[in-house]
Amino acid sequence: MFEPYAARTHEKMKEVLMAPDAAGPAIHYYMIRGGSEKRNITVWESGTVGGEYIKAYGHYHVDALPETYWVISGEGVILLQKLVVENGIPQADKVEEFKAIKVKVGDTVKIPGDHGHLAVNTGKQWFATADDSPIVTGDSASMPVHADYEMVKKMRGFAYYVVEKGGKPALIPNKLYKKVRKTDFGGLSAE
Repeated sequence: MFEPYAARTHEKMKEVLMAPDAAGPAIHYYMIRGGSEKRNITVWESGTVGGEYIKAYGHYHVDALPETYWVISGEGVILLQKLVVENGIPQADKVEEFKAIKVKVGDTVKIPGDHGHLAVNTGKQWFATADDSPIVTGDSASMPVHADYEMVKKMRGFAYYVVEKGGKPALIPNKLYKKVRKTDFGGLSAE
């Protein structure tokens, strides 16, 4: 039977954090999956872990399915990245295109099917989104079958981490990535 609720624990998030040994909340974010009939809802805690804002784990879609996020509470940053493909194989450590998009209540973000994505809470309140990602009976609400988390885990996150600098979000590169060809930092400062 499909269980619609899941939570992403601090223990699981250590796999993709900039500072995995830093203290953090027991739960980073909460997911309510709507199945095929309703939109999914995700709610993030506020704050930072080792200077990095609380974020989603991040994933790529297995079947290049597009997705739409609707921001329903708070403010944050959506990160998108498309991997370099060599000989038909996506390269986990090489990014063709990286993009950061600042968002607030009422914003909509269309995510291309060939881009990995994650959301970050950069505000002081809950950050919440609705999305139309397909969840089907038999899926795990926590790790649905249409999503590939392994390449993100292998690289300990995306090509850039969203950190707090002087009370504002900024980007720090993830040193595990060998190459990022094209960037759009969306007005955020970057090292």
